[in-house]
Amino acid sequence: MKTSRPTLTAPIRRVRFVYVAMFFCFWTLVIGARLVWLQIFQYHHYVERAAMQQERTFEVAPRRGVLYDRNLRELAMTVSADSVYAVPKELGENRANAAQMLAQIVHVDPLDRFTTEAQIGARFNASRNFAWVARKVDPDTAQRVRELNLKGVYFQKEFKRYYPNNDLAAHVLGYVGTDDNGLGGLEREFDDPMHGTPGHMLTAVDAKRHVMGSVESEPMPGENLVLTIDANIQYMAERALDAQVQKMKALHGTIVVQDPHTGNILALAVSPRFNPNDSRHLTAEALNNLAVSDVYEPGSTFKLVTYAAALDGAGVQPTDKVDCQGGAWSMYGRTLHDDKDDHFGVVTVQYALEHSSDVGAAKLAMKLGNDKFYKYIRGFGFGDRTGIELPSETRGLLRNPRKWTATSFMSIAIGQEVGVTPVQLSTMVSAIANGGVYLPPHILLESTDAMKGDPRLAPRPFKPVMQLPKDLPEGSRRVISEMTSAKMRMMMQGIVTEGTGKLAALNGYSSAGKTGTAEKIDPATHTYSHTKLVASFAGFAPVSAPAISVAVVIDQPGVGTGYGGTVSAPVFSEVAQQVLEYLGVPHDQPLKSKSQFKQEQAAVKPMADGPSDVQPNDDLQAMYDEVNTLPPDDPLRQPQNAAAMAQNQVADAAAAEAAQRASREALPRKGILGLPDKVLATFHANGNTTSVMPDANANAPVHTVVQPVVQPRSPGAVVVDAGKRVAVPNFHGKALRNVVEGAGSIGLRVQMLGSGLAVDQAPAAGTMVPPGTEVIVRFAR
Repeated sequence: MKTSRPTLTAPIRRVRFVYVAMFFCFWTLVIGARLVWLQIFQYHHYVERAAMQQERTFEVAPRRGVLYDRNLRELAMTVSADSVYAVPKELGENRANAAQMLAQIVHVDPLDRFTTEAQIGARFNASRNFAWVARKVDPDTAQRVRELNLKGVYFQKEFKRYYPNNDLAAHVLGYVGTDDNGLGGLEREFDDPMHGTPGHMLTAVDAKRHVMGSVESEPMPGENLVLTIDANIQYMAERALDAQVQKMKALHGTIVVQDPHTGNILALAVSPRFNPNDSRHLTAEALNNLAVSDVYEPGSTFKLVTYAAALDGAGVQPTDKVDCQGGAWSMYGRTLHDDKDDHFGVVTVQYALEHSSDVGAAKLAMKLGNDKFYKYIRGFGFGDRTGIELPSETRGLLRNPRKWTATSFMSIAIGQEVGVTPVQLSTMVSAIANGGVYLPPHILLESTDAMKGDPRLAPRPFKPVMQLPKDLPEGSRRVISEMTSAKMRMMMQGIVTEGTGKLAALNGYSSAGKTGTAEKIDPATHTYSHTKLVASFAGFAPVSAPAISVAVVIDQPGVGTGYGGTVSAPVFSEVAQQVLEYLGVPHDQPLKSKSQFKQEQAAVKPMADGPSDVQPNDDLQAMYDEVNTLPPDDPLRQPQNAAAMAQNQVADAAAAEAAQRASREALPRKGILGLPDKVLATFHANGNTTSVMPDANANAPVHTVVQPVVQPRSPGAVVVDAGKRVAVPNFHGKALRNVVEGAGSIGLRVQMLGSGLAVDQAPAAGTMVPPGTEVIVRFAR
């Protein structure tokens, strides 16, 4: 009997099976653990990565708000424009030829360095994925570029600010940069609400970057502003002012037309002006809003404050007698003189005002006392900001009585040792005209999201109302009594009919006002110039029921006497006549034929209203020192750049690091525009958006803007022209600290917008400006 041999395969197979089973169990555990790690612990991470790969979010720029006048006439609006860009790697070896052909079309302005052949070629060589050719070109230029049919050249729609009336109310409206940021006037003051809220477009794409669908949140348009300005009155004021500035060969002029019963500004004009549509050709001198940012010594127009205070606070009557002492009065070692042709003795108070006696005004101020005089000056709004809705308003120069010298009251009584703005002057005259109540000036009626044509937004044509509102606006206050106001109106009418303001007479309307002539001050010697004058006139009409008040200031007329009665009073006459007739104000005087009225005006022999007697140099120096007491944000004073620089140093470093990291991490992916995502990323970096209506590019042509300089300046009577000029450095690409240090080394100031590295500046690099000019530099990460 044979016995079978035991088989060994079964145990071996079982061991092998166990090993295999263990391997698969281990593999299953590993996979399971990995799945748990990925789907539980790393869930949010991979959801975000999937969203980044499958979704694209693009910013859609909002439409900037519209600026309307009170009759809903568009003063500033937003339109779409084509911008030209290129993908340099698609141009291949044809970059140089493409740059040459494009420059021949887009480089139409010799001052535009951004569109030169060299600059376009440099941008083509600096980047493979994106380069601007020209920003916001006109339709004809865009069409000529399209006709080239160049491969790698594309168009992008952008929003462009458009001012349909060109330079009308330019200093009120301001202007915007290429990136739609407000850089002056109301555009700057209300930049945030007018800019609007960007929208976003979420787009889903497949693996080949084909668009599968999108969800879009609409951008919120910016707020629209309705101004108190009447475009027709603004045009009348600008035309008359321009003609007189040109006729008198003056440096510049300012005019303010105001409703005395509400404080609303109907017109505010500065000559010469700038065209905000052509910001590339702006000059530094034309950008400063002299109506609110500059001060000048008002001269004899300030006597209105002196006489009103004396009548209201010292019991003086127009018929009272004042001894002008033959035109010379000595006190505390100083002798005050009237005009060289005036040698008045004992005259009435009204006669002294009509003939602008310095001695008479000084004696009335002495009767008041320093503290009471100062209280009335402050009551009329001097030495304080009016609160008008315009940027860079100065409060002016007015020292506390504790800092006055023994003879300061003599100087201030005749409009010296005090610096005022034309808006302050106009508001003071309005207070006298309306019955004695100070009303803060305003240039904004309302801010609304309604557009023209919406029933919620209706025109508000100006109709003179001869009484104060029942509810006075905030900041209003009574300065003088109604009786004092009536006496002042009567005395001011005498200035036009019998005194130094005869050329301010109107045809068919009564008028009242005060002339003024002030000598300008040389900042180098701190003494008065006998040849450089500031001529002014401030008044209202009609006298019995004032509908408008007007202040005219013309700086340094180069023809004729240069006196306020012969230079500024005729501008008042022309503007007031046209505005009253435009408003349909009833005549209160016999109406004469135009030829008869012109003959009467031509026969007028204006009385001397020359500059007031100069004050001692120590008093003049004290006024200069008053600049140092102004708030840090006052345009007459140096801003504190050091603090802002320290605050942004960390942001500078972070911005530089972020820019380098973004450059390293850029990946070639296709986007919804049919271009690689790297192109879109560069587009985003250059244009601050990848939307259909992107914000502007940091490399766009810069625009010139000038803010008030550190020292008292030439536009007012407290300075003369600055002879020294320095070139503005190129700050592009520099950190904030380097910008401030570079500007400070040549005496320039810097206003910082944003943080990071400098991407835009105004004035442009190379612009010659006076030392102390403020340069606006925009920084971005």
